[in-house]
This record gives sequence, C-alpha cells and structure tokens, in this order.
Amino acid sequence: MTAKGRFENSALPIVLFTIFLDSVGVGILFPILPQLVAKVFIPAGFSPTNALIMLGWLAGIYPLMQFLATPILGQLSDRFGRKPILASSLAGTAIGYMLFGVGILTKNIPLLFSARVIAGIAGGNLSATRAIVADTSSLEERTKKFGLLGAAFGMGFVMGPWLGARLSVANASFLGLHAPSWFSMATPFWFAAALGTINMLLTLLILPETNKYINHSAKIAWTKSLGNIRKAATSPQLRVVFGAEFLFWGGFAFFTTFLPLQLIEKHHFTPGNVGDFFAYIGICIAIAQGALVPILAKRFKNYQIVRFALFGMAGALLMQVFTRNAFEVMIVGAVIATFFSIFMTNSSALVSSSSNADIQGEVLGIEASTQALGESIPAIIAGYVATMGIYAPNITGSIVVLAGGLLFAGLYRKSKGAVR
Repeated sequence: MTAKGRFENSALPIVLFTIFLDSVGVGILFPILPQLVAKVFIPAGFSPTNALIMLGWLAGIYPLMQFLATPILGQLSDRFGRKPILASSLAGTAIGYMLFGVGILTKNIPLLFSARVIAGIAGGNLSATRAIVADTSSLEERTKKFGLLGAAFGMGFVMGPWLGARLSVANASFLGLHAPSWFSMATPFWFAAALGTINMLLTLLILPETNKYINHSAKIAWTKSLGNIRKAATSPQLRVVFGAEFLFWGGFAFFTTFLPLQLIEKHHFTPGNVGDFFAYIGICIAIAQGALVPILAKRFKNYQIVRFALFGMAGALLMQVFTRNAFEVMIVGAVIATFFSIFMTNSSALVSSSSNADIQGEVLGIEASTQALGESIPAIIAGYVATMGIYAPNITGSIVVLAGGLLFAGLYRKSKGAVR
C-alpha cells in the first residue's frame, strides 16, 4: 500500500467512529424521552401539555447549539487542523453525556438542558469529519465515502436506541441476559460518555492531520452561523440544495421528536420496543447505504436522486399516520429509512462537489449549519404542535418535506448545479 493509501485508510475509520458515536448519542435519547415526561417533567410540576413542550425544547436545544457551533469548528479545523478540533469536540461530547446522566439521577432540569447545550456544541464536529473525508477523497470517491458516513450513521442508530432502551431498565431480561439492578435512565449516558472518551483517545493517537491548507492567520468569525444561513440562501450555486436540505431535516425533525410517544400511545410499544424499532430503522439505513446507494450512484446523478428522495420522504412520513399495527409501522419505517439514506448521501456529495478543495471545511460547515437549524427549530415547534394531536407533527413534517421537494424540482436546474 502506498503512503497516501495508508494515510487515507488511517483517517477514515476515526471519522466513521465519530459519526457512529454522534448518531449513538442522538439515538440513545429516543427511548428515554417518554420516560423523562413521566418520571422527570410531570413530577417536577409540569402538566402533560407543558411536559410535551419541554420535551420539544430538550430535543431542539442540541441541534440549535450544533447550528451555532458547527461553522466555528469548521473554521477552526481550517485554521488549526482537523485533528485537534475533532479531539476537543469529542472531549466535550463525553462531558455532555456525563452531565446528562447526573441530571437524570438528580432530576435537575436545568442541568439536563445545560448538558444538551455542551453536547450540541461538541456535535458541531460534523463539519470537521466531512472535511476529513473531502481532504482524503477524489471527486469520484466522495459519493462512495459519504455513503460510508451514512452507513456509520445508520449503525449508530442501530446501537443508540437499543442501548438507550436496554441500559435504562433494571432487572430486565433480554435474549437470556439479565440487566443489573443498578441500571437506570442515566446508564446509557455513562456508556455514551465512555465511547466519547475512547474516540477522543483514538483521535489523538491514530488520526493523521488531513488538512493540507492550514492557515494559522485566518480570522474566526464567531457569529458565522447566522452568516452561513445568509450565504446558504444567496449562493447561486448551492442555495437550492441548502434550501431543500433545510426543509428535509426540518420535516424529519417533526417526525422523530414525538415518534416514541406515538409508538407507545397508539401501538402500545414498551420503551424496549421503541429502542428495538429505532435499531431496526438504523439497520435499514445501513442496508440502504451499503446496497442501494452504490447502485443508484452508477445509474443516476446526485441531483436526480435528491429530487426523488424528497418527494418519497414526504409521502412516507404521511403514511406513518395511517399505520394500524406494528407490522405496518415496520414496513413504513423501512421506506422512511431508505429515502433518508439516499437523500443524506447524495445531498452531501452534491454540496461537496460544488465547492473548491481549499474551502471544504467552510462549505461543509454551512451545510451542517443548515441541517442543524433545520433540526432545531422544528423540534422545538413540534412540542407545541403535538399538543393539538399526537400525529400533528407527522402531518406537519410531511408538508415541510414536500415543500423542499417542490423547491428543488422547480429551481435546481435554473441555478448552476454541481458536476453531478
């Protein structure tokens, strides 16, 4: 193997583990959310309606902080290198999850929000991880490697919800294993903190520096997140893609925030069943990334797949409202996971191929900011929407994604598109 090959192969596993960890940290919360309503918010004096609103804010504060931090971490990785920024963010991830566990045990709601703020800021490393892939990939390889990132994300979704469900219940039996009596809602977050610490050490010891354009004299724009949204809205080459991404992630956030409560209330899932369902979704995402994405990449251009995935996801989110049993929930869930996979991979590849090599960190930071803002505001609003009916967030999410599809289908060809 050439030196270049060894260099790239040592970077990619660390990036994949980081994406895996990020999705574990997000997914691990899903089966815990309904328990927070019943065991933390309502005992603290909140009504069921206000508890839903609090739940929306707790779900939305992480991506909101990610939105603010992502472009800053992207700039810092351009200025100081990918490795130190990634290692620092992973340390923040570990601290955030540790504090969240403490907040659960003490039923300290301000600490829960503070922990999510810290974890959200650390989660801004998404721009650095994507930049590492761009640093070590040719234009032709990027779709494939972004597909691997999607597969890692999917595997995190397999483990995150499953661990959140299985590590949070004491004395439960599963596949012949008996959970210890000391397991609690905090246990999954101790586990996530341990993973973050391990990943930080691997980054420090193994990850090579991939940024060949380090500029130590570059100034950091600390309010760049707001400027990024302006750039995303005005960039002739990318504004349509960013707009579609914003609406896609927004609609998906409406759906995921209250899906656990839907599964429990309508289909009588237990918290363990919720974890198993999200793990199943993660498996579907990983399968789609490994089997379907390469096939589609050979036959269609990125923008064609993005357009198809937007309309498909809008329909799939609406289908979830009409499911009557667990089997139908699983079928629709597989469809949602498939559209999620192909959109995530091809939209990122479209953005990356439309920007110059020396500003990959900045451009991918703009994309990550767009995604984070799309996830944060709808998640917060979903708490209020859910008070009108448990499926109101699904219907709203479907409409939002449909708007993204109409935007992309109507305007993308009129702007200067990417190579693919």
